[in-house]
Amino acid sequence: MLERLYLKDLLSFKEAELEFSKGLIVFTGPSGSGKSVLMGSILAALGLSEPKATLCELCVSWQFDEERHGIVNESPNILRHTKKEKVRYFINAQSLSRRTVSQMAAGHVKHLSLRDDSDFGRERLLALLDRFASQLDARHAMQTEHLAETFLAYTKAKKELDALEQEERRVSELKAFARFEIERIDTLRPEAGEDERLMEIKKALSRREKTLASIAAAQRVFDYESNVSHVLGLLEIDGAFFDDAMNTLRGHLDEGALRMQELEEVNIESVLDRIEALSELKRRYGSIEEAIAYRDGKRLELERYEQIESTKSALVSECKALHVRLQNLASEVSERRRQSLGAFEERLALYLRALYLRAASLHLLEVSPDALGMDALELRVEQTQASSLSAGEFNRLRLAMLAVWAEGIEQEEGVLLLDEIDANLSGEESMSVARVLRQLSRIYQIFVISHQPQLTSMGEQHFLISKENESRVSELDEAGRIEEIARMISGETITKEARLFAKDLLRSAKE
Repeated sequence: MLERLYLKDLLSFKEAELEFSKGLIVFTGPSGSGKSVLMGSILAALGLSEPKATLCELCVSWQFDEERHGIVNESPNILRHTKKEKVRYFINAQSLSRRTVSQMAAGHVKHLSLRDDSDFGRERLLALLDRFASQLDARHAMQTEHLAETFLAYTKAKKELDALEQEERRVSELKAFARFEIERIDTLRPEAGEDERLMEIKKALSRREKTLASIAAAQRVFDYESNVSHVLGLLEIDGAFFDDAMNTLRGHLDEGALRMQELEEVNIESVLDRIEALSELKRRYGSIEEAIAYRDGKRLELERYEQIESTKSALVSECKALHVRLQNLASEVSERRRQSLGAFEERLALYLRALYLRAASLHLLEVSPDALGMDALELRVEQTQASSLSAGEFNRLRLAMLAVWAEGIEQEEGVLLLDEIDANLSGEESMSVARVLRQLSRIYQIFVISHQPQLTSMGEQHFLISKENESRVSELDEAGRIEEIARMISGETITKEARLFAKDLLRSAKE
């Protein structure tokens, strides 16, 4: 629910602060006092209309999806926007775009002054009909779930089969390409790290002669080995370290000479050709290791191509079985919906009569099976589609649909915003709207602007908007409500009879 609204510099409002309760909340006041401006500020705080206030803060009790929207919930969450050179939006001091704010609020708010067809969408209408079908047969809810699961499984299997059949049409070409790629790599028989080893051999070959000459020159040091040992003896120095060093050096030089001799048998042209071939492989695949991984992947791919017939056969059988099951479930669900259509239509008719609307008829149409079954529900008011009704009739029809939806629901459903829904209605029609709104206020927090005493008297919280030099808003107590409702009845000159009628309206609303 909305808990608190604070505004600063909103057109004719210098400052306003409102604390909201649950239930039906009514805004009244003379024409031009700023009622619609105030309602618009709530919409603006939710990102649903253009902001006009310099500062607006709205505290809400609902929680947002932290992972999806990347915010940290608080209690309450505070939606705020500021308007200077540009408008900036925040939730709990975290900056967000207006689009994100509106998306986050959309699941919690309905604005009935907008011509929104979502309440007459296929999914919403079938969900309502399914409630009545579940009363007819307790298994219905479970079967609609099985129907949706079966459709998802069928869609997945069909998608896999379509992809497999498309692949099958190209399979001979793909098999030939896979074999060609495998053979291209296998011909070279590359080994991981081979290119690095060959480069070392290439470097060694390029300096072989120079290295042999250097080894021969270095070996002349051994001609003076005995002289050094003799001197160390004369100096009475233990010559073991020198002997060890000379032996180590002799071993390294002998090993180097042996490697250089082994290189004599290496064909430099073969090494260069191999390096070039491996370089081409690296240019194509990135590295020797990646080429080997690619080849292994192509081998697995080739195996799958060889198995494609058996895989396809299994998928065809699975799709057929799922399709039969889908059709059977859809038929069973559809039959129960058809049997429940009268109960839904009758229940809706009660609210339509209460709202002084023409009778409505519901027609179940057959469509291609999907997650909702094989049905679509069409609603007409005396053969007129909902989208063709006048604005007043359309919104009262939405109220009737919401009232049917609200039956049996215990948890809070969110917020309804209505702007002069009783405009141009008679007293009886206004009272009928008020009664339905009062019933809906059990699960919705409802904000409404009204010029009619009947709807105003049903309010559980009443705010008066007045204007002299600037607009002001105040919450009315019992005495203030009597005076305001009496003004709505008799005009600026309030009569005794108007006050009595106002008291009667408030008393009836409480009862």
